[in-house]
Amino acid sequence: MKRCLSGIQPSGQLTLGNYIGAIRQFVQLQDEYEMFIFIANMHAITVAQDPKKLKANTKDLVALYLAFGLDPSKVNLFVQSDVVQHAELGWVLNCHTYMGELNRMTQFKDKTAKKETNISAGLYTYPSLMAADILLYDADVVPVGVDQKQHVELTRDLAQRFNNLYGETFVVPEPVTAKIGAKVMSLQNPEKKMSKSDENPKACIYLLDEPKVARKKIMSAVTDSIGIVQYDLENQPGVSNLLTIQSSLSGESIDELVAKFEGKGYGDFKGYVGDTVEAFLSDLQEKYRAILQSGEIESVLEQGAKNAGNIAFKKMRKVKKKLGFQLF
Repeated sequence: MKRCLSGIQPSGQLTLGNYIGAIRQFVQLQDEYEMFIFIANMHAITVAQDPKKLKANTKDLVALYLAFGLDPSKVNLFVQSDVVQHAELGWVLNCHTYMGELNRMTQFKDKTAKKETNISAGLYTYPSLMAADILLYDADVVPVGVDQKQHVELTRDLAQRFNNLYGETFVVPEPVTAKIGAKVMSLQNPEKKMSKSDENPKACIYLLDEPKVARKKIMSAVTDSIGIVQYDLENQPGVSNLLTIQSSLSGESIDELVAKFEGKGYGDFKGYVGDTVEAFLSDLQEKYRAILQSGEIESVLEQGAKNAGNIAFKKMRKVKKKLGFQLF
């Protein structure tokens, strides 16, 4: 069985965009692949974090993963820092990554373009650690949103570079993106991605938002003056974004939705999407609360780290041998 790997930072609350763009695929793929899903807390500290919030966010994230339907008997779910080989291989790949490659990475480019100060070395080099996350487990596929594909491309380059230098060591992974919903946009500015760091609270739906509040956010979403429900990213990005959300959560195709609302106004359409989002969050949060109260998170993470650690240890031992670190 081929392997699939991905991870999300516990640096804040998960959004509906996180679910639609990436996490939704994990549940679909867990029957097709040997899954490795980790909480990327080492990536989170590339910017300052409150330790108490980081701990709480990590627990919330695990509980949400389980509430989504990830099965611990099928998925190795673990915290990144619990497997020390992530940092170890991260350093090795740092030494094989060119500065020109890191200069082109989106986060660093964006922050330098905004002339932000106090950018950490970790923020600059984290793509090498991300490559280590993937290559440790010989992942065949990595489900990502559109904006993360460049990190998998760098990982592929590093795997091939290392293999060419030292002989076959790493599997070269492939990125997988969702056909619908790979990128969910802001509800208030549909020209940009939905982000948990958006200053406008109406722009983003959090998975732990009170469901009725989330419905109100849908009802206040920016649309246009055209007045026709149709999928047109260029001229109607707001309506197109709502169509994407509805299609992703309900399973209805875009064409079905457009036909359903032919001749109807945006109020009816938003109400329909709002009802779907409210019902989705209500069900999810009920499961999430039950999981938090059950106490199963600790045992799930312990077993996941054990399984992942055994594989990571063997891979790192092979890497050390290739590099000449292993003397006997």
